[in-house]
Amino acid sequence: MKFATYKVKKTGRVTYGSIVEEKGTLKFTDVGKSWGNDLRRWIEMDQMDSLQDIASKLKPSYSEKEIEYMVPIQSGQKIVCIGVNYAKRNAEYKDGSETPKYPSVFLRYLDSFVGHGQNMVRPPESHKLDYEGEIVIVIGKGGRRIPRAEALAHIAGLTLMNEGTLRDWVRHAKFNVTQGKNFDKSGVIGPWMMTADEFKGYDNLPIQTRVNGQLRQNDNTSNLMFPFDYIISYLSSFMMLKPGDMISTGTPNGAGARYVPPRYLVPGDTVEVKAAGIGVLRNGVIDEL
Repeated sequence: MKFATYKVKKTGRVTYGSIVEEKGTLKFTDVGKSWGNDLRRWIEMDQMDSLQDIASKLKPSYSEKEIEYMVPIQSGQKIVCIGVNYAKRNAEYKDGSETPKYPSVFLRYLDSFVGHGQNMVRPPESHKLDYEGEIVIVIGKGGRRIPRAEALAHIAGLTLMNEGTLRDWVRHAKFNVTQGKNFDKSGVIGPWMMTADEFKGYDNLPIQTRVNGQLRQNDNTSNLMFPFDYIISYLSSFMMLKPGDMISTGTPNGAGARYVPPRYLVPGDTVEVKAAGIGVLRNGVIDEL
């Protein structure tokens, strides 16, 4: 089942619910109106089965035109990002002939993301805003030092990310990329979380990114150097993973910076990330006012 967090345009109220399709139109139940909490709270309580049962009995309250998408998990503690994880992406680097022993890891903050259908914002400090389509793990059951054999059972669901990056700002310092990864509203997460029971596995999920309809990125999780179970186990070796934490699993080759000349995003562009049967994450690009 798909669950979205959204704002009701007419009232400004933030709520959440499941998505149903009626005659080609998406409609949204309003679980929050009667049951309170938020999506992360159901995950934390290990009550996703109950949530799905409740949502299945509700009639839709809103059409897509009546809501504004928000990042699906609003109260998670961490957004952890894995860098350079697809083999072809690794090969783009000068030292790409060698497979890294461990994944590259950095953190992002919720303020650096907007929801599906909203605009990525290009800041005045840099015009090198780039796209990165990614599949995102939403942690269900938390844990520390999670054995790899048990790691997949800790997934509540998947969502998508356009991990917008200011390329020159990731090179401001010698060893970190935090600055270029955390400009306000530079990335996108959504449209919704698809629950884990909808997936037969995670090792054969296609992912594509298009800019203005042109295919730029195209790969499959079968080509990840560090698959989902390894990522969860590795991260939990040094941090406590908690319900609602989100983990982006890496972007394929084909980002704008790798073209000659580079193809950075400009106002008016439309970026679409499509993956794993989850759906399509779509956003425009504007300059910061």
